[in-house]
Amino acid sequence: MKVLGLMSGTSADGVDLVLVELSGRPPELRHQVLEHRYRPYPAGLATRVRLAQQDRQTTTRELGLLHADLGRFYAEAAAAFAGRAELAALAGQTVWHEPPHLTWQLGEASWLAEALRAPVIHDFRPADLALGGQGAPLVPYPDLLVYGEEGVRRSIHNIGGISNLTYLPGRDPAGVVAFDTGPGNCLIDEAAALMGEPYDPEGSIAATGRVDEELVEVWFNHAYLRQPPPKSTGREVWKLERLAFARRLKGADLVATVTAFTAKTIVAAYRDFVLPLGLDEVWLAGGGAKNRTLLAGIRAGLPVPLYTFDQVGRNPMVREALAFAVLGYLRYLGLPNVLPQTTGARRAALAGRVTLPGG
Repeated sequence: MKVLGLMSGTSADGVDLVLVELSGRPPELRHQVLEHRYRPYPAGLATRVRLAQQDRQTTTRELGLLHADLGRFYAEAAAAFAGRAELAALAGQTVWHEPPHLTWQLGEASWLAEALRAPVIHDFRPADLALGGQGAPLVPYPDLLVYGEEGVRRSIHNIGGISNLTYLPGRDPAGVVAFDTGPGNCLIDEAAALMGEPYDPEGSIAATGRVDEELVEVWFNHAYLRQPPPKSTGREVWKLERLAFARRLKGADLVATVTAFTAKTIVAAYRDFVLPLGLDEVWLAGGGAKNRTLLAGIRAGLPVPLYTFDQVGRNPMVREALAFAVLGYLRYLGLPNVLPQTTGARRAALAGRVTLPGG
């Protein structure tokens, strides 16, 4: 079956679309990536998403219009796949994540179903939340099916707006550990935006700044970083206005300091929760894999090899959209698609709602 996965991450910069051929059933799931495209949000849409994520007194009407406009945007971005995609899996755009109370993804799926004339699986997180889980992370089971290798203890690590990892001890689902480590690119992007840049290309701004080690240690006292998994977090927690004394830093020094802090949180997550299990290597994906300054900080603290997806022959921008394609495929087959130990749920959820074309 040809499945189109659509992923908009917490960086809120656009959507990755991956068409993948899937066949078989777990544990022998076969996949072949056929095509990947990226479509950035128009500037106005990106601004509206970020305002919604920041809880800036957005009105009910504004949120409703954003939900509809994101749905139209996804449909337009996917139009080139009409006639090829037999099923679509839409992650949606997370604007608020506050387990156990709620997790909220925007983007009306009906527009996408009509554009593709195919079923759309969407709204994956609430089913897990209703079972006592965090509604995240959802990608560990697809990670296991796609990247698990017998005899290799591997971590698949994604640095988007938020940083998350999936620990794969071979191919055994029972041993999988996954969680959000904390901030990924979100603080770095915020700091770069204050300099008029949307992000820090390759970590070049951070490389010219001075790290305030004292502030890094202050921020490192955040309670989330000590909390054991399962756990998940979001941009509503990790933003500059919540970091004590961040305003005393300016320009490249601020970018350098939040970059060092982000690297420290990632290294600490491995030290506290993964290395004691035994680890052979880390594969790194997401936009943060291009930030050389961030990667240097992570590599300096890890006692195992770290490879970017490029270095192991994989596309680093495909991982999450591919994962949602697998989630949608499993839901289509009527199979549980979430590992409950990674979310804290009572049992494995059959996650995702189905929307059909309108006639």
